[in-house]
Amino acid sequence: MKDKVTILDIIKAKGQRKLTMLTAYDFNTSYYVDQSGVDMILVGDSLAMVVLGHEDTLSIGMEEMLHHTRAVSRAAKRALVIADMPFMSYQASVEEAVRNAGLFLKKGRAHAVKLEGGSKVVAKIRSIVDAGIPVQGHIGLTPQSIRQLGGFRVQGKDINQAKALIQDAKALEEAGCFSIVLEAIPTDLAAQITSSVSIPTIGIGAGPHCDGQVLVIHDLLGLNDRFKPKFVKQYAQLGGTIREAITRFREEVEKGEFPDTEHSYS
Repeated sequence: MKDKVTILDIIKAKGQRKLTMLTAYDFNTSYYVDQSGVDMILVGDSLAMVVLGHEDTLSIGMEEMLHHTRAVSRAAKRALVIADMPFMSYQASVEEAVRNAGLFLKKGRAHAVKLEGGSKVVAKIRSIVDAGIPVQGHIGLTPQSIRQLGGFRVQGKDINQAKALIQDAKALEEAGCFSIVLEAIPTDLAAQITSSVSIPTIGIGAGPHCDGQVLVIHDLLGLNDRFKPKFVKQYAQLGGTIREAITRFREEVEKGEFPDTEHSYS
């Protein structure tokens, strides 16, 4: 097992090696992600959709996020654990943003938090960082703003949007972010943003030129056959394996084949 990943390790990786980040929401999954040597585990508010069955990320709150973050942190012995700050946990005021960010470190045992947005959240990010809490930024497609964005759409396709995203990235760097997630951004623009800041960029649907990549673990493992964006690569198809195993169990029970002598006490 390699040494514990730190914020400084993430920052120093830019230009030296590619970073890896995966979402996880429970102890067992986090155990395997951690054992695989991934640099960062994101307790994403995507758990609202992939674990709890909501149609978007807006329905989840601090209580659920803290609950899942604690479970993930218990398993992560090496990876840096980052917690998503859920919708309306930081938007209302700087004071509330700092307080809730602190709860993720104090109660959730995370190592950092992630906030969505660019220049509009800079004041909150700066205050959170000033409180000694590391922050990862997130620009491009920001799921908490899908009502405003008109759905899950690629961002930065016109020149004005592209310029705004570049400025957002620079503003997040200046505010003290240690890295920035770039979601659903054209490849060339993501490359330009990556070269314009001195902190690592982590891409999801942003092409190969980012300093690292992140995927939702359910997408990577093929556990979500209801939604497959263009940028997702399935490294396994566990959904079919799980369905087959459960079907075999049901059939064996119905036929009286399970449990047999081998799986019974004498």
